[in-house]
Amino acid sequence: MAKKPVQLDAKGYRKFGMRDKVAYAAGDFGCNMSFALKGTVQTFWLVFMMMETGLLSGLLLLVQIWDAVNDPLIGALIDSDRRKYKMGKFKTYIFIGACGLLVAGAAVFLPFPNAPTVVKAILFILGYIVWDACYTVANVPYGSMLSLVTEDPGERAQLSTWRSVGSMVGGMIPGMILPMLIWRKEVDANGKPVLNPETGVQVETLLGERVFWVALLMGVLGFIAFLFMIKTITIRVDENSVKTNEAGEKFNVFSAFGNFLKNRPAVGATIAAMGMFLGMQSATTANTIMFATYFGKASLSGVVMMIGFLPMFLFMPFIKNIVSKYGKKEASVAGTLVSLVGGLVMLVFPMVPKSIALIVYMAGLVIFGLGMGVYTCVSWALMADAIDYNEWKTGKREEGTVYSLHSFFRKLAQGVGPSAVLLLMGALGYVSKLGTEGQSAQTAYNMCWLVAGLYLFSAVLQFIGIALVYNLDKKTMEKMNAELAARKK
Repeated sequence: MAKKPVQLDAKGYRKFGMRDKVAYAAGDFGCNMSFALKGTVQTFWLVFMMMETGLLSGLLLLVQIWDAVNDPLIGALIDSDRRKYKMGKFKTYIFIGACGLLVAGAAVFLPFPNAPTVVKAILFILGYIVWDACYTVANVPYGSMLSLVTEDPGERAQLSTWRSVGSMVGGMIPGMILPMLIWRKEVDANGKPVLNPETGVQVETLLGERVFWVALLMGVLGFIAFLFMIKTITIRVDENSVKTNEAGEKFNVFSAFGNFLKNRPAVGATIAAMGMFLGMQSATTANTIMFATYFGKASLSGVVMMIGFLPMFLFMPFIKNIVSKYGKKEASVAGTLVSLVGGLVMLVFPMVPKSIALIVYMAGLVIFGLGMGVYTCVSWALMADAIDYNEWKTGKREEGTVYSLHSFFRKLAQGVGPSAVLLLMGALGYVSKLGTEGQSAQTAYNMCWLVAGLYLFSAVLQFIGIALVYNLDKKTMEKMNAELAARKK
């Protein structure tokens, strides 16, 4: 049977289709084979390496500040690079970063729990910096590439949706499996469960050495996913149209920062993303400790978390129609209101008997995830539209710079959030040297309130960012796209 001829668009490129969407999803799957380890970093250094909460909080904030500063520098480097690459500029940078991530993800999990505190601190900083550098080199061009695969707003929304698919699948697999591999329920010589005398739950031990080897395996899986994307996806927009400067002057980070703050859609989308990281993502470590100390189910914490976010997949088959009918902003705002309800339900679970607390917790998590569904599907398309808004208002198209500054604030939130949570955990009674098995019943109970509060805080910030700051509603989008199309003609 003869193969069907490849259909080409007006510019001679293969027409946009499922191949591009699956390939772009594979790219974020590759990113998340590394990014999904972020939540485990704090747990590993807190529980296995037994680093004191205050010290770990300070070190985490230090490396995340560098992480945030690193992104705009990489974005500016990519924007200003005019060399010709066989694979193309964006794919080449992604390939270099992917090669580094083969082993860099494991660099921050070197298992030396008996090392002196100074040595531990050095290992943490160096390992994190190496890992973060490789991740940034791969992730910044990957995120910016969405605007270069297609210029069509509907197709960009589809790419954003499929990126979310890759992100969630890439997060769900290690999220569910990793806790089962690295936590062990303790039993005595007679095979009976070892119970914490304070809380009455079975003691669980973190197997730190396994984390290192699992991180190496995830690096290999991520590399394979990146290679598939690089080989499969098609760039249809001239890469040299990604400019930080059309007048020829040198890149000015302060000017770029000022322009970014004038870009309301970019600021709104960034506030929403920061809310997600300051709240929901920052809750990862506290959530793991809560499951280990309050429920005695640390090995199942990932499964419960993923069940809560499965409702997000409900929107994926319908996202194109939802966006076409209601608009990205309007649909996302409705979702954030549902997430607020989920956050309020979660505030109830610490107040009910432990026998039904997990059920109430999961109910709140499912409602929260349902509200997050639309926003998760279109979050990256919101930033692609913000890049268009920047061109509409200033005449400059700055994909790499706008995206990297968005990433700067996201990563700043990723640093500030977990650091603040670690300090709160210490203030609420968590003592590192006691491990999960030695924490008091009051400390375990306090973790419940901390987790619930973080989810509600996340929903509030997302509502503020999308509903009150982001200003590209459906009507404004139509006007902007029409004017940009007229300029290009």
